[in-house]
Amino acid sequence: MSNKLIHSNSEDAAPSWYALHVRSNFEKRVVGELAAKGMESYLPAVKEIHGWTDRKKLIDVPLFPGYVFTRFYDTPSNRVTVLRTTGTARILGFSDSIEAIPNTEIEAIQRLLQINAPLLTHPLLREGSLVRIRRGPLKDLEGLLVRIKSQARLVLSVQLLSRSVSTEVDVRDVEPVRAATPLFPPVHQSAGCFLETQ
Repeated sequence: MSNKLIHSNSEDAAPSWYALHVRSNFEKRVVGELAAKGMESYLPAVKEIHGWTDRKKLIDVPLFPGYVFTRFYDTPSNRVTVLRTTGTARILGFSDSIEAIPNTEIEAIQRLLQINAPLLTHPLLREGSLVRIRRGPLKDLEGLLVRIKSQARLVLSVQLLSRSVSTEVDVRDVEPVRAATPLFPPVHQSAGCFLETQ
């Protein structure tokens, strides 16, 4: 069987992003092997200083340890190729089906990492109001606005992983995203935008 990416029969179809649950500390190896098989992958990482008794070193640390994202056409051959990658435990999904991740969630994480903003990672947050950044390097990015230790933070989530990442924002730079139906609990309006109830 070929190690190369198998394409969909439909010319209009596009490959989708999927999350792989991988063995501890195998994230980089999985990405490398997927690349060798001709499959696009993405490992969000942040730089951290790790110190030893004799030295300190700046290293890349996975933003979501134990997970790697890869984009492919959902065919039986591609599933087998991915699952035979050393260190891969499973493709995330529900029951017997795998679940694609919206492109917008991956693109939002990529944009956030590109600007090197200070980040916090935490379990998925659902409270807050849906907002859009009006200006700056994150212009037009949408996420949840929450208060963490008196700071306003924009929270971006990967729903399938039940994980979120957030960065500090100026409340003057955001505007509420108006939805046809309420997506979140009632909130109070403050400083020109919506903030969660304390």
